[in-house]
Amino acid sequence: MIGKANWFTRRKYMGWGIYPKTWQGLVYVFIFILLVVLVQLLPISVNAKLITTIVLVALLLVDVVHIMLTMKKDERETKHEAIADRNALWVLLLVLIVGILYQTITTSLKGLTPEVDYFLIAAILGAVIAKGLTNYYLDHKD
Repeated sequence: MIGKANWFTRRKYMGWGIYPKTWQGLVYVFIFILLVVLVQLLPISVNAKLITTIVLVALLLVDVVHIMLTMKKDERETKHEAIADRNALWVLLLVLIVGILYQTITTSLKGLTPEVDYFLIAAILGAVIAKGLTNYYLDHKD
């Protein structure tokens, strides 16, 4: 794609993704920001600005995923990332479950029909499905 994996390093301590480690990586980020700003300054319709911005951001996301997949990691880095992601998932699941219980209990105590944000339930079910499919794939890989 456009960016090169050796221009970036993985984000270890503040979330997921990558950040520049060379001047080429900084230029890469600056050019994408500049393109989005320039699109907003163009004398075109709001819809054209929106569509162009969406295309630019989608291109950036695809390229970032490509960069992340081609980054070289040793066995230790891979293991550390897996443990960190597992721990982050446990925290996310705990917060989602507590949020669902809170919504259900508070609406019930108000005498209303219990309401739950179905996106929270979808997030939990999606995580369960992703884990199951991943384990199935890894068990039957060879």
